[in-house]
Amino acid sequence: MNKSKLQHSLTEYNALRAVMLAGTTVGAARQLGISQSAVSRSITNLESKLGQTLFEREAGRLSPTSAAVRLNRRLDPLFEALRRIDGPTEPVQENLRLIAPPSYSHRFLVSSVSSFLKMHPDFHVSFEVNTSDEVTRGVLEDRFDLGVIGVEIKRSQLQLTPYRKSSAVCVMPLDHPLASRSEIHPEDLHGQDMIALSFRHERRGQLERLLHQVRAEPNVVAEVSTSFAAADLAKDNVGLAVINPFPLFHYRAHDIAFVPFRSPIQYQSYFVTSSTRPVPRTARIFMRHLRLHTPNDPFSQKA
Repeated sequence: MNKSKLQHSLTEYNALRAVMLAGTTVGAARQLGISQSAVSRSITNLESKLGQTLFEREAGRLSPTSAAVRLNRRLDPLFEALRRIDGPTEPVQENLRLIAPPSYSHRFLVSSVSSFLKMHPDFHVSFEVNTSDEVTRGVLEDRFDLGVIGVEIKRSQLQLTPYRKSSAVCVMPLDHPLASRSEIHPEDLHGQDMIALSFRHERRGQLERLLHQVRAEPNVVAEVSTSFAAADLAKDNVGLAVINPFPLFHYRAHDIAFVPFRSPIQYQSYFVTSSTRPVPRTARIFMRHLRLHTPNDPFSQKA
């Protein structure tokens, strides 16, 4: 590709990324310091070259198609290389806006953020702990670059990238009568004092159906909203709980028993990013850092 063609392509790629960020050609033009017609022309030229539609108009905004999202991801290394070439010689602090629910945040992500900042001293992290609903809302509204959740939420403007997968376990005091089992079956929960996750959790309904099938009726003594709270109550001998072992196992294996629960209940952990905006470099580096530095455990594996 000669120099003029390369420059022409970079102009079109810049327009693509600007429209994805701004959502309109007016906003993209303002961001790039060029005319709206120049942005529209670049997008039209790019669509003509590719033979694909890159944006569709939805409620007054331009929504990127799957082709635009794929192209934008392929462009990330190019623009990162250009930033390194053209950027300032002095380090510039880059910010990562991270959000996750309590079960991932306490100890686990706190430790990961700490090791991440030690390895990348020029980065800055803003870390918020909130509900899974707020994680997805925050990423959608561009208040956060990256979220980590343990539920699958289907939203057209969100990208869920699998991170870990795990199977259900029973947690209980170390001296509980079932703690020495190699695995626990649904029928084993009949008559047991149980700490249940609240009904807003999809897995609560799945567990209820399993117990009904085998006519098992545990004694539900408490309902909680997080596996973190369930483990704390189990440690205090309130009862046992069926939960996702990841990442809880990494910092509670020494004080409560984790026993595999024989059932079809599976869990998936995801990275949450926007599918309509470029994923910031800090978010991509943090995702890679988390994948590389998550310790192995008996109950979860890479997704």
